[in-house]
Amino acid sequence: MTSAPLAARLRVPSGPLFFPVTAFGPDGSPDLDAYRAHVRRGVEAGAAAVFACCGTGEFHALTPEEFEQCVRAAVEETAGRVPVVAGAGYGTALAVRYARLADAAGADGLLAMPPYLVVAGQEGLLRHYREVAAATGLPVIVYQRDNAVFTPETVVRLARTEGIIGLKDGLGDLDLMQRIVSAVRTEAPGDFLYFNGLPTAEQTQLAYRALGVALYSSAVFCFAPEIALAFHRALATGDETTAHRLLDGFYRPFVELRAQGRGYAVSLVKAGVRLRGLDVGGVRPPLHEPGEDHVKQLAQVIEHGYALLAKDTTEDQ
Repeated sequence: MTSAPLAARLRVPSGPLFFPVTAFGPDGSPDLDAYRAHVRRGVEAGAAAVFACCGTGEFHALTPEEFEQCVRAAVEETAGRVPVVAGAGYGTALAVRYARLADAAGADGLLAMPPYLVVAGQEGLLRHYREVAAATGLPVIVYQRDNAVFTPETVVRLARTEGIIGLKDGLGDLDLMQRIVSAVRTEAPGDFLYFNGLPTAEQTQLAYRALGVALYSSAVFCFAPEIALAFHRALATGDETTAHRLLDGFYRPFVELRAQGRGYAVSLVKAGVRLRGLDVGGVRPPLHEPGEDHVKQLAQVIEHGYALLAKDTTEDQ
């Protein structure tokens, strides 16, 4: 774990937040060499942080032992150049166990996933995340989505909890997010962080930026880092022309393709990594591989995205 506080390192990111896929070998076990290569390439390409073994990394499909191996590999490959945040989830006891495994592996922080299956009330959710935060000294980002949706009052209480530094939103309710941001700003002022955690977050990031949410996850960075970096740079510099060109010509077609299959937010991304030359294997059940036609369409979308970047370079000369 690096010494600089995680919140300070994430507040003004130098590049996209990288959520690597987890590589599996022909026998189905984690391929740590391929995983290390994937993480290393992402850091060298300009990632501002590595979120290891989270949603894109198939956290749900990893055993605790595999999880610790992968987090440790990510920590070793980053070598302190960028922070490593690890997933933690399921019921409270298991989430605490994963948190401690991530701590032992050297992670800089935790992304706390929704608890498994149950639809809990606000008091129960608050108790769950407070117990996860108390389990280690690692800073915690709480992930709002599915069965973990918070009222503004609950987020205020989370923001006042020692160790909880931010909220990642995978719900997409902008009215709720505006009320959350306003409530925390007025009732728990400080440096609480917000992240856009929707699938292919670039597609909605212009709207989130209007709420003051500047941080977002980038699954596209896994297989097209140059495109993800160009979009991130366009947002940071106010270059709406480039942002709109990439949204119209790359991100929207990718999102429309992603919508054609359940689980494609993970399996289509993994297919993209393979298309770009790194064999990270397939996805584990219950996810399934994209159809051959969808992979061909993905290759065309990626090719067109890079053509858009080449056009920008030519026009600048």
